[in-house]
Amino acid sequence: MASMTTADLELVEHMRFAAHTGSGHAFEIDTQAESGGDDAAARPVEHVLAAAGACMAMDALSILRKMRQEIAGYSVHLEAPRAEQHPRVFTSITMTHRVRGRGLAAANVARALQLSMSRYCPVHAMLHGSVPFTVRYDVTDEADGGRTTGEVRVEGEEPAGVP
Repeated sequence: MASMTTADLELVEHMRFAAHTGSGHAFEIDTQAESGGDDAAARPVEHVLAAAGACMAMDALSILRKMRQEIAGYSVHLEAPRAEQHPRVFTSITMTHRVRGRGLAAANVARALQLSMSRYCPVHAMLHGSVPFTVRYDVTDEADGGRTTGEVRVEGEEPAGVP
């Protein structure tokens, strides 16, 4: 039987909702004052964007640890322009994974991200067909100070924006 993911939302006030997940966690969702909210919590689309970055980062981190890569720091920066007209969907998503470690191989980081995109990350899989992704990495080896940057995509696909 397939697993079930659940969430319950309850109105707190104005446009702010308390979310309670089936795994027992809680967070709030709100919107800006111009839309009737209090700007007291992240907006729904911000949750989606953060979920895409977190999902891929968690996959990559797990894979890198299995590769015995020594990770000292990991951060992800995401940018997603939105359409001018409603429903104001993301028109693209660009994420940059910044990874620091000793003796860290950039090729391993690239491979871990590629595996996340092509096999493991359900958030990427759900969004991938409707919005172009650009996934970059910036690897700093703390042993020698070397820095390597690059871009990753699902095998067999052209980079975002290429017909």
